Amino acid sequence: MRLCMFVVVCLHAMARGQNITDVAQAEAFLEDYNIKVSESLNARVKASWTYNTNLTDENADKMIEENLRHAAFAKEAAKNASLYAWQDFEDPMRREFFKITDIGTAAMADQTKLERLNTVLSELQKLYSTGKGCVTSDRCLPLDPDLTNILANSRDIKELEGAWKGWRDATGKKMRTLFTEYVNLHNEAIQESGYSDTGEYWRSMYESQDFRTDVAALFEQLQPLYQQMHAYTRTKLIEKYGKDNFPSTGHIPAHLLGNMWAQQWNNLYSDLVPIKGKPSVDITEELKRQNFTAVKMFEVSDAFFTSMGMKEMPQSFWENSMLEKPTDGRDVVCHASAWDFYDTEDFRIKQCTEPTHSQMVTVHHEMGHVEYYLQYKHQPVLFRRGANPGFHEGIADVASLSFQTPKHLHAIGFLPTLEEDDETDINFLFNMALQKIAFLPFGYLIDQWRWDVFSGATKPEEYNAKWWDLRCSLQGVSPPVKRTEEDFDPGAKYHIPGNVAYIRYFVSFVIQFQFHKVLCEEAGHTGPLHKCDIYNSTEAGDLFSGMLGLGSSKPWPEAMQNITGQNKMDAQPLIDYFQPLLDWLKIQNAGVNVEWSVTCPEFVDAKASATSIHLSGFVCLFLLVVAGWLNRRGEWFLLLSIPAQSTCDRTLGDMRTHLCLALFSAVTVLLTSGQLITDLDQARQFLDEQDAESARVYYKSSVTAWDYYTNITDENLDALVESDLMVAEFTKESGRNASMFDWKNFQDETMRRRFSILADIGTAAMPDKTKLKRLNNVLYEMEEIYNTGKVCVKDDECLDFEPGLRRIMSSSRNYEELTKVWKGWRDQTGKKMKNLFAEFVSLSNEAIRANGYADTGAWWRSSYETETFRQDMEQLFLQLEPLYIQLHAYTRRKLMEVYGESVFPSGGHIPAHLLGNMWAQSWGNLLNILQPYKDKQSVDVTPQMKAQGYTPRRMFETSEEFFTSLGLEPMSQLFWKNSMIEKPKDGRSVDCQASAWDFSNGSDFRIQQCTDITMQDLITIHHEMGHIQYYQQYMHQPVVFREGANPGFHEAIGDVLALSVSTPKHLQKLGLLTEVEEDAESDINYMLSIALEQIAFLPFGYLMDQWRWSVFSGETPQRLYNTKWWALRCRYQGISPPVERSEDDFDPGAKYHIPANVPYIRYFVSFVLQFQFHQALCQAANQTGPLHKCDIYQSKEAGNLLSRVLELGQSRPWPEAMEILTGQRKMDARPLIEYFQPLIDWLKDQNKGYKTGWDHKCPDSIPKTASATTTRVTYGLLLVTIVTAVLSYM
Repeated sequence: MRLCMFVVVCLHAMARGQNITDVAQAEAFLEDYNIKVSESLNARVKASWTYNTNLTDENADKMIEENLRHAAFAKEAAKNASLYAWQDFEDPMRREFFKITDIGTAAMADQTKLERLNTVLSELQKLYSTGKGCVTSDRCLPLDPDLTNILANSRDIKELEGAWKGWRDATGKKMRTLFTEYVNLHNEAIQESGYSDTGEYWRSMYESQDFRTDVAALFEQLQPLYQQMHAYTRTKLIEKYGKDNFPSTGHIPAHLLGNMWAQQWNNLYSDLVPIKGKPSVDITEELKRQNFTAVKMFEVSDAFFTSMGMKEMPQSFWENSMLEKPTDGRDVVCHASAWDFYDTEDFRIKQCTEPTHSQMVTVHHEMGHVEYYLQYKHQPVLFRRGANPGFHEGIADVASLSFQTPKHLHAIGFLPTLEEDDETDINFLFNMALQKIAFLPFGYLIDQWRWDVFSGATKPEEYNAKWWDLRCSLQGVSPPVKRTEEDFDPGAKYHIPGNVAYIRYFVSFVIQFQFHKVLCEEAGHTGPLHKCDIYNSTEAGDLFSGMLGLGSSKPWPEAMQNITGQNKMDAQPLIDYFQPLLDWLKIQNAGVNVEWSVTCPEFVDAKASATSIHLSGFVCLFLLVVAGWLNRRGEWFLLLSIPAQSTCDRTLGDMRTHLCLALFSAVTVLLTSGQLITDLDQARQFLDEQDAESARVYYKSSVTAWDYYTNITDENLDALVESDLMVAEFTKESGRNASMFDWKNFQDETMRRRFSILADIGTAAMPDKTKLKRLNNVLYEMEEIYNTGKVCVKDDECLDFEPGLRRIMSSSRNYEELTKVWKGWRDQTGKKMKNLFAEFVSLSNEAIRANGYADTGAWWRSSYETETFRQDMEQLFLQLEPLYIQLHAYTRRKLMEVYGESVFPSGGHIPAHLLGNMWAQSWGNLLNILQPYKDKQSVDVTPQMKAQGYTPRRMFETSEEFFTSLGLEPMSQLFWKNSMIEKPKDGRSVDCQASAWDFSNGSDFRIQQCTDITMQDLITIHHEMGHIQYYQQYMHQPVVFREGANPGFHEAIGDVLALSVSTPKHLQKLGLLTEVEEDAESDINYMLSIALEQIAFLPFGYLMDQWRWSVFSGETPQRLYNTKWWALRCRYQGISPPVERSEDDFDPGAKYHIPANVPYIRYFVSFVLQFQFHQALCQAANQTGPLHKCDIYQSKEAGNLLSRVLELGQSRPWPEAMEILTGQRKMDARPLIEYFQPLIDWLKDQNKGYKTGWDHKCPDSIPKTASATTTRVTYGLLLVTIVTAVLSYM
């Protein structure tokens, strides 16, 4: 043991080289460093102050010179610090050394580039600070105070538009090229410090790997408050400016919100005040009446802090600060800011102060920064910062929360009277919300934009488009004039050219309410949080000072813990503060849509006619010309002489003559009347011809698709792409032609439903054919990556997924082998398609939005015909989650017995590769491990099937016989002739994902499956043949009705039969079980086998489209694809990745339905529905006893009931179909729970005394022990050790 320890120490020393370990030497280095860095920073800040308060080229050169000098100092200091073995020192010494070595852009080795970077930043700031926006051609004004006052006070929409556009033309538009250069230089410099890009460097200041996820969760939590504010504000502004000035998409034009950037809306208070006649909490007029100067405003703020026993401003502050805009003609940076000169004496504020309420709030904010400086000035220099960047901003705002209360304003003489009633409270809270709530999305999105710019996800040619994507989707504001990539609107906000990270402000708007709450408690405040004023409370001041004095000497969670008792950010205090207002706003907004489109409204140069009709090719032109001529002459009868037959024969190409003539007749009526067609006979004629043509087009397309998926070649792919484009064009024409009819007012519900489906044309709505073709190509490229993926398990053995990799994942218990296959499959599939998938998302959304949907997710959800679908799914999942938690706990414990505890994360997760399935979506392959009663008969009959010589054909015939026993349809001869039920042996690449096909001609139905001789595949066959049975039952319906009642119905029909097929009773009838054991233990074995397929699947079935919906909506950008994926899987499934994952990976793409673009929530829906259907069919079959023992085999009554629903297809809304089958009109999880109740009770008993559940966040690290036979190796090493010891003693 001593020798081992010695070796470890030696290796450690070798790794360190000659690094200094002496603590006394390190202390001396730090003492000397602090003296020198104070001097260096002081010189740098002085040069920056001089420039910012006098914008001249000479001062800019001096500032750049000082920045470069300090960069050289920082680089040399970091080099010297690296001579110490500081990683082994104790905190705070280790923390101080880290900050010395983390030098940001100073790491740039190329001095010329570093100088250029500083010059670029100086030029950007000068463009901003000297900009003058031209409101009109002869009226060009600086931002402060002129343009700011126009945006705040003018209600002339043209003047506002001129000021808004003029400022952007004068600033951002001129700095686009410089900004691109800055991004490249800054990234290069930061990368030399070991960061991937500038965004990562900025985020590192929050010392949390989960920072992006955390702030996204906070924003999502707070969004409902903003939506209510936005809806109320928009309604009031429409009343003021008129509806014509607002887009129909729900956005607010950005120039109407009282602020140049629409970031805070408090200047609109007088227009929006909720209850007029109550005292105003805006003290602007009172400040002017009392002749307040800038100095006097700052003195009021100083008095606030000293009333709490905190530090007063030093005399140097009053002597050196710039509190007003100079009148000597100097150009200055008016943006308010607080300055620390790093000499423990000199602290200043720079602000062009005006006597307004909002400026008084800013004064308290900036003075809060200085108070922070004063409190931590005793700390080492690099600890003289906020605990994190958001702390500094949050601390600065805390004082303003008290200052703005009516109670405080009354106490210091700004409100003559103090009214205490609910209406006054609402006015006050509303005014605060115009500052605090209105700001949240803006504070959140600025760095979302910049992080994408820095990472390269947003290219220079799309800077402005991405900026407005975020502002429209997250803020619900839209540009008042057309914007293009010639503009650069981010640059019109100071913090962009000023290179100031902005997420700190969003963070601060959350944590300031956390601080406010605890300080109010310390001050002894009782009652609503929004009424608290900590003025004069030395108790609150002492608590506050204690935290401020820490600076950044401790990680921010510790500082947070010191003051709030929590170690994380929490939005609840903010919500509590505004709860009375939120309740009031909900009442005011009743009946108002509080959401907006996630896409910006389009600017259209010319308004299209509301009744414009699109027709194919030359027929449209021909009809319009002739009709116009006839209309002028009044000779409508001449329409009868138009050679319609000839025109249709010659000009409509692939469209059949009967359909063409039906349209020709319809257009004639439309043009002669100028109105939509109301004639039902014409509508029926159109629908009949349309139906026949649809069947023909879709059959042709299906044949082409089948040829590709059963023989994946480039030639077949090209044919498929062309076929899809043809179908898209046909679909688009169908939708356009349907729009000629006044179908929404038809009384015939079936006819109305057919037209509605025709009009909803999905991605075919894409107006740009080139993009539509690219969309199809992207999908096929992703599918090809998936279908041709191989993993080399040995140097000379590379396996396809089917059956090779699937068999390994299902049967291997070798940890290393499973890890290799799990990772290898993701490397060979998902990782290769991430960029393609992002392109698909963009194109799919663009296409779907042309069809009137917010995004692809909204279109998918529309198939369920209910506005509350998302909430309904969430409620179902929450109802079922306890079942999964019990199964998860039992499974985890049993797997630990196999693999050892060391490979399992401490947070309760299960490594994803140990669950017998490539995606951990179903766990049936673990039954041999998990089956509790080993001496009882196994319900996995795979061995019996193989022993009895089952073939794929026999498995399909077994399934067919189940359906015919119910009186349902047998498979046709075409089915047996055309289906692909085995993987071809001729070397073709095929898509092995099992699928059922309807060729739309009423006779050709097929299954494509690479069948393996397993019980699991036997169940899959029943599932796929359930689809075929559905096709056969509804084949008499019009083509548009040949779908499931909803997408989940189609999946549930196949699965409901599997519930009977898998019962021991049915397996005995098939001769696969010799006897059925009827006892509780056998029941538990059986139900566990079903639960491993059904219950284990539920969270996976739920989360797949939660992820995709968030991607489609823009909530999850490309840079967070994999992070969000694993956040959902860890949260809902309680599984974790077996190896480190990053944004270089794209693990969603390793699941077929992602590259294949198949919505997945249907499977979650089906897993609920199938038990409702099963219960109803068992009752029809007169089955009694426990639901899990029911087998509807040979029940004609059950078959008749099922047939009545299947034959409806999509012709009725799904609740009606549901009611026919179950007597209910909604989805219900209770039959599923009833089915598994005996197992639930048993699992709860087994799990007593053991932990159930898991941490909702993914583990911080992957367990390092990953031997293939971890447990065995550990014991083997132990044995060797013991034997060696015994021999040594002998």
